[in-house]
Amino acid sequence: MSDMDVIEAAKAAEKGRIARFRESDFFWKFRASPVAMVSFAVTVILVLSAVFAPLIAPYNPFDPASLNLMNGFSAPGVPNAFTGETFFLGTDDQGRDVFSTILYGMRISLFVGFAAVSFALVLGVTLGLIAGYVGGWTETIIMRIADVQLTFPSILVALLIFGVAKGFTPVEYRDQMAIWVLIIAIGLSDWVQFARVVRGATLVERNKEYVQAARLIGRTSPAIMLRHILPNVLSPVLVIATISLALAIIAEATLSFLGVGAPPTQPSLGTLIRIGQGFLFSGEWWILLYPAATLLTLALAVNLLGDWLRDALNPRLK
Repeated sequence: MSDMDVIEAAKAAEKGRIARFRESDFFWKFRASPVAMVSFAVTVILVLSAVFAPLIAPYNPFDPASLNLMNGFSAPGVPNAFTGETFFLGTDDQGRDVFSTILYGMRISLFVGFAAVSFALVLGVTLGLIAGYVGGWTETIIMRIADVQLTFPSILVALLIFGVAKGFTPVEYRDQMAIWVLIIAIGLSDWVQFARVVRGATLVERNKEYVQAARLIGRTSPAIMLRHILPNVLSPVLVIATISLALAIIAEATLSFLGVGAPPTQPSLGTLIRIGQGFLFSGEWWILLYPAATLLTLALAVNLLGDWLRDALNPRLK
């Protein structure tokens, strides 16, 4: 077979996969749900806007050389009285374009959300697999720790972890490490949901014939967990991860609003909301309204998408 034949065969296989996906029940349910399509479109638009913020934003709000204090408190769509410049969503007290600050702030919020959920997913899935497959005292210790953590609100757990971790960080590195400490704090507060779901699914899967066959041919326990059991317990994990993303973004905004999250040099949506609150009653309402509306839209879109995924992947509803 020539190289051209191999390429043509690969293209045909790819077209076949795309055709099967378009004909699948999952894609049909997606097209039949206006809520899913709208929430997916909004999520994609906001994520792409954040990723390409340097190309979309008309200004770099965190470049001091580009700021003009004379543009401060410019109302949305109204020419500034001193410079004559017009800003679509207005400016804040430092003359930063609110639209640009939202795009750059959303990058921090999304990065923290994705990284925290990824960390929680890896930790929770690993501990859930070990607890469900190994059992015994290992399962008891892991699940009792999870039960204890569930008795406290996740935001309080994140606050505690953030405070302890920040206390061990040298003062000169606190602003540089604040984002990573925030990711670890939120991730450690959200791993329990992943662990409990994966542990329950593993308890079911470990007694099935394919697992017993893998043991008979000499597969090691880590290989069985990773190559055989893990692919069969990932469906609910995807749903939890989508919903947890919205919760992680809200948790980051809450911590930043309280002043213990993203540093002022790397403001997220929560930091922008905290800054805008100080000017709400003095008449500069746009400094608070637009970042808050963006956070609400992002969290709502991701949450609705996660709810739809939960229903679409639920075998009891098929």
